[in-house]
Amino acid sequence: MLFDKYTCGEHFDEMFEASGNCRSTYHHFKSNLNKTSLKKLHQLQHSTYKAQMSMGMTFNVYHDNKGIEKILPLDLFPRIIDHKEWSYIEEGLKQRIQALNLFIDDLYHDQKILKDEVIPEHIITSSTGFLKKCRGVNPPKGVWCHITGSDIVRDQDGTFYVLEDNLRCPSGVSYLLENREIIKQAFPKLFTGLGVRPVSDYPGRLLNMLQSMSAKENPTVVLLTPGIYNSAYFEHSYLAQQMGVELVTGQDLLVKDKQVFMQSTQGLLPVDVIYRRIDDTFLDPVAFNPESMLGVPGIFEAYQSGNVAIANAPGTGVADDKAVYAYVPRIIEYYLGEKARIDNVPTYLCSEKDDLQYVLDNIAELVVKETNAAGGYGMLIGPKSSKAQHDKFRGLIKKNPRNYIAQPTLSLSTVPTLTDNGVAPRHVDLRPYILYGNNIEVLPGALTRVALVEGSLVVNSSQGGGSKDTWVLFE
Repeated sequence: MLFDKYTCGEHFDEMFEASGNCRSTYHHFKSNLNKTSLKKLHQLQHSTYKAQMSMGMTFNVYHDNKGIEKILPLDLFPRIIDHKEWSYIEEGLKQRIQALNLFIDDLYHDQKILKDEVIPEHIITSSTGFLKKCRGVNPPKGVWCHITGSDIVRDQDGTFYVLEDNLRCPSGVSYLLENREIIKQAFPKLFTGLGVRPVSDYPGRLLNMLQSMSAKENPTVVLLTPGIYNSAYFEHSYLAQQMGVELVTGQDLLVKDKQVFMQSTQGLLPVDVIYRRIDDTFLDPVAFNPESMLGVPGIFEAYQSGNVAIANAPGTGVADDKAVYAYVPRIIEYYLGEKARIDNVPTYLCSEKDDLQYVLDNIAELVVKETNAAGGYGMLIGPKSSKAQHDKFRGLIKKNPRNYIAQPTLSLSTVPTLTDNGVAPRHVDLRPYILYGNNIEVLPGALTRVALVEGSLVVNSSQGGGSKDTWVLFE
């Protein structure tokens, strides 16, 4: 039997209780899988890797000098979430996105939250994501964060926490969609029998949301990519193809009389909505970073004039700042008058004197992160690091305290994962995707990222992590 030697340890396991009993959500899955040999499962696993390569599901790792494109390994065993648990996650995310959007809008207008001293002003003014040029800008329908991918983790007691928010260019949804197609083919009867909610309509939902940003009846939408060398280029081309919109680089667009045009064989075609996959400051070398070769000169002025809509709106990066993240529960309470339905992980701000001293004294027990880094870069996991690494990070923190936060080392939940030696628990997180157009909607599925190395807590693809399909059940 596949799970006879499976042990959860001290971690919360998504499939098994501490007693060893299978959770009801996984009963049907377990009984069906036990009819399949380990040899057959390894054959199916090999087929998933081949399918990923044939689909072009690859990405570049920036620090890898070999320059080799890699696949994000897809584990055969899905993560299953029941209807009740998903409803809890969904409501918590809707609350969070509503509050964050109000927060961003306030920062670029009246700044009431700063005047009321809910957040120290220096936290905002020192954030690289806060763009002064966005003061007074009014995005279509007052929405700044159209597409969000918030990372959620589960502690050893089963409690969900939001680990971070991704509001600039959240990636990974293409892997979610392709993972589903591959795993459905691997377990067709099992998938149908469980009643799994579909995710295949995401490109249509995304396109509808983007079109809703324009006042025109049939607006022209494009997806702006940095180009083929970007680590998420597969996703850019995949989403553009699925939506039926043009995939463009900065060189394909130009601004004339504060209007954005796309160069084509038919001449210049007006562009109404841009789904940008370029960070804020690279969008426009005139308005922001003059060295940017990726953006479009004058595009920010066209945006300010209301002649083009951009998702996500320039300036949303301030809410990606991990120092700002620490205040999100207060942000929710300030704008909505409600407690956060899904709480933050307790966070220490190294820019605060007492927090700084605590972090320096206890660095061996904490996870330290750069406030504006992503993808697992600029991070120290204290219990897994050497004394030399601790000392190195102490020096970095002292040199620039504002650039770092620290959090307790969470014992992330585990999900059964297929390994060379059988089935074993591996740590996971969860990245749901939220669209904000005429209303806020959460895709009933998520990208489950998994740490493939035994004992590792690092799930990021750039650091050797993999992924799982996430099955949200109707009931």
